[in-house]
Amino acid sequence: RSIAKYRLEQFTPVVVDKENVLLTTHGALDNNRFLDPRSKKTFHCNVAKKEVSDIQAASSEIDQNAEGYRSEIDNGLDKYIKEHYPSGLLTVYGKSSGGSISIIACIEDHKFSPENFWNGRWRSEWKIEIEDGNAKVVGVLKTQVHYYEDGNVQLMSHKDCKDNLTVSSEKQLAEDLAKLIAKCESDYQVAINANYNSMSTTTFKALRRQLPVTRTKIDWNKILGYQIGKEI
Repeated sequence: RSIAKYRLEQFTPVVVDKENVLLTTHGALDNNRFLDPRSKKTFHCNVAKKEVSDIQAASSEIDQNAEGYRSEIDNGLDKYIKEHYPSGLLTVYGKSSGGSISIIACIEDHKFSPENFWNGRWRSEWKIEIEDGNAKVVGVLKTQVHYYEDGNVQLMSHKDCKDNLTVSSEKQLAEDLAKLIAKCESDYQVAINANYNSMSTTTFKALRRQLPVTRTKIDWNKILGYQIGKEI
C-alpha cells in the first residue's frame, strides 16, 4: 500500500494503448481501476508494479458537463508541455457540481540517472474552479532531487500559486490558463536557480573548513618550512 500511495503522489506515468497516462488520486476509480480522460478509457492497474490490463471504453466516468472545458484546457496545456518540458506528461480531469465546473491538471517530468547516482522529478498540480464567469486558479509546484553517491542528500522544494481569470469562452480560458501557468512555473524555476547560486556562495561555503587544523593560513612560499612539507 505504501508503494501504491507513493506512486499516486508522484504522478507516476504508465502506458495505456501506447500512450502515457499519469496515475493520480484524481483518476482513481473502484477496484484498482483508473480513468484516462483524454482517450476516454478506463483500465486496471497494479500500481506497485505499474502493470496495466483490462482497458475499456469509459462511459459514465466522463462528465459531459465539464468535458468542453477539460478538453480545451488539455489541448492548450499539451502545447505548453511540449514547448517547455523535455519529457513532460500531462493528465487533465474534469467534473461538474451544480453550476460550477472543476478542472484539475497534473504535470510531471523526471530524469533518472542511476549511473551518476542522482534522480530528479518535477510535479505541478493546478486546480481551476469555474463559476459565474470567473475561474479561481490554485497551483502547487514541487521539485525533488535525490543524490546518493557517497551519501544520501535530497533537495525538496515547493511553491503555491493563486490567481483569478475571467471566463469568456472555453478556448479563451484555456489560452489564458496556459499563459498563467507558464509564467508561474517559469518564475519558480528562476527562483530555484537563483537560490541554488546563492547557497553555493553562502550556505554551502559556511559548511567548509575556513582554515586548516593549525587555524592559520598557509604561506605557500614557505611550504617546506611546515611539518607537512617535511613529511612530503
